Amino acid sequence: MKIIIAGAGDVGFHLAKMLSHEDHDIMLIDHVEERLTYAESHLDVGVLKGNSISIQLLEQAGVKGSDLVIAATSSEETNITTAIIAKHLGAKRTIARISNPEFQIEKEKLDLHQLGIDSMVFPEDLAAAEIKRLIKRSSLTDSFEFGEGKLSLTGLILEEKAPLVGLNLIEAVKIKPDLEFTVVAIQRGARTIIPRGDTEFAPGDHVYFISLPKSVDELMAFAGKERIDIRKIMILGGSLIGREFAKRVQSEYKVKIIDYDKEKCYELADELVEAMVIHGDGSNVELLEEEGIEEMDAFIAVTGDSEDNIISCLVAKNHGVKRTIALVENIDYISLSQNIGIDTLINKKMITVNNIFRYVREGTVASLTSLHGVDSEILEFIVHHNCHVAETPIKKLKFPRDAIIAGVIREEEGFIANGNTMIESGDRVVVFTLPSAVHKVEKFFK
Repeated sequence: MKIIIAGAGDVGFHLAKMLSHEDHDIMLIDHVEERLTYAESHLDVGVLKGNSISIQLLEQAGVKGSDLVIAATSSEETNITTAIIAKHLGAKRTIARISNPEFQIEKEKLDLHQLGIDSMVFPEDLAAAEIKRLIKRSSLTDSFEFGEGKLSLTGLILEEKAPLVGLNLIEAVKIKPDLEFTVVAIQRGARTIIPRGDTEFAPGDHVYFISLPKSVDELMAFAGKERIDIRKIMILGGSLIGREFAKRVQSEYKVKIIDYDKEKCYELADELVEAMVIHGDGSNVELLEEEGIEEMDAFIAVTGDSEDNIISCLVAKNHGVKRTIALVENIDYISLSQNIGIDTLINKKMITVNNIFRYVREGTVASLTSLHGVDSEILEFIVHHNCHVAETPIKKLKFPRDAIIAGVIREEEGFIANGNTMIESGDRVVVFTLPSAVHKVEKFFK
């Protein structure tokens, strides 16, 4: 594919990095020379210095006939303008990164698709939705639903005395014959394992399951986890993410939100009528104690300072808070969460990249997600009658060893796949894959 990316910041650079490994023709545009120099020296991409709303620059980048233009600068005005101009200059598809929630709330009043923007990505909204998913089942490190809730992805850390510890995958399935699940990956230290029948589970393994939603609670018990009842949530930071998350959960939980900016607190109080808004420095331990941090079931730190978020979550853990989630800017931090004692670290740029990335995948991809700290992808493909996987038992497909067909959604029913499963046209198929097998997997669904 011919892909143009406007913006060589964290989102644009990471997109370019992921795409450059897959033989796409990438052109990266930015007005900051240092970013382009770094990208050119580290990635196999073309670079152009300048403003992406320049018609001449876009034409120089080869916008006419390009497969995809991704406008991912830090300025949503630039992103909107870039996408519109690129579409009118001949780009087949355009995506704009947007921060203003009004564009999403009021989207029916303005047909941006007609103007030339095929898709909009809202990083803060995506991050808020991710946090809500993680809070919903609070013992999980990862949570995602496929086929509108027909299949569930869950991540769990195995406790030392978990029933699953010491068993291999075949034994685990035999012990729980009525529990519909499969294991797609095990993170053991820095190593990612795709389990086979004789793979044995060990204490501390970070295990990723695909199951029916009704099986999740039993899987938690299998991993030695107790269900945590979340009632009270403290949010540190009245950022867009904190605000969007609070709006989503204020009617379900008792919510306190803390921010040091007095004017922002007034705005939050007007908007979050069911939440308690507190003006103060959330990095001050005395303030957190005064506001009853030891009574909280969950602590969500989403300020603009990654270190403050991490330290505040550690303080919360030290005060007995059961569930902690910290927003971090540095993508490299993600894999550290379990080692430092925080339940989950999330990065809104990585979440955004994953959301955008599904538009690049060959085959019809309904959804795509990644696992926190694991270099992998989980894709939900829609099967067409001419796909290589259609009408053939899985065991005869010669599917890559670095990938697993985990589950199938057929009409309104989800089920776990096995070697005898026959995939049919119209099915939605959930596939886990390591980067080494992505291209091979895509060919099966073209």
